[in-house]
Amino acid sequence: MKRIQTAAYFFVLASLLFACQKDDAASGTGKLALSVTDSPIDASNVKAVYVTFTGLEYQNSGGNWTTATEFTKAQLVNLLDLQNGKTSLLGEFNLNAGNYTGLRFKLDAPSRGANTPSNPGCYVELTSGEKKPLFVPSGSQSGYKANGNFTVPINGTVSVTADFDLRKSVVLTGSGSTYILNPTLKIIVNNQAGEIKGTISNLLSTSKYIIYVYEKDQYKTNESNEPTGENVMFPNAITSTKLESNGSYQFSFLAAGSYDLIIVSETSAGITTVEKTIAGVIVESKKSTLVNSSL
Repeated sequence: MKRIQTAAYFFVLASLLFACQKDDAASGTGKLALSVTDSPIDASNVKAVYVTFTGLEYQNSGGNWTTATEFTKAQLVNLLDLQNGKTSLLGEFNLNAGNYTGLRFKLDAPSRGANTPSNPGCYVELTSGEKKPLFVPSGSQSGYKANGNFTVPINGTVSVTADFDLRKSVVLTGSGSTYILNPTLKIIVNNQAGEIKGTISNLLSTSKYIIYVYEKDQYKTNESNEPTGENVMFPNAITSTKLESNGSYQFSFLAAGSYDLIIVSETSAGITTVEKTIAGVIVESKKSTLVNSSL
């Protein structure tokens, strides 16, 4: 009986010590290294898209939103410079260790319907040199959420990239007079991401080409129809890129999974044609998948 009592005593003691260690671990801190990247925009007359970041909020395990106090200075970034794997570091932030279920970005942009600012924090620069302010939909001042999960390790750093999709985020109104910013954002943990790259040959010099990436079997043929209102073509693509003049392309910061590539041509008259679908491309974490093809 004494042996049983002694064993029970040590078991309870070990459990208490383990619980204390867990509590200590839960109260530890780590760092979030946050960068941004982008996919290209459809409009050929847009030279640059400048966005001013003024703040950051994070959400721990689906709880309340907390302001990152280290984000003390506004940062102006030309998102169109950040394509084909290029990124810009917004900063490193001290967070409690644990799982996070979202980030929310604060931007310096006026609400739609407001007076045109003389010095906008968010604007597009056209190839003509003219600058047009970017307005946000009414009620969007709470910030823009980037979807995705990441875990901050104790005494360590998690590197995360927020991927803007400017093709869907920047829209010209039906009247053609106002640019609207409604960011589509996702979060990728860098060391969990893979990439797809390669070359597409047999291209016509009179056309430009874009590749759209879809999660497997999610592309619908009607997505290539001419959009109405403020909608875009290929709305459910998770990212896209233009083919270089030599036919090369690259998609970085893709989560592991299976994808379909939709290759589209566009003539100088603006006529788009789906040229080819490459189905079931497998992406693995920390690996590069090479996909070469010909039209």
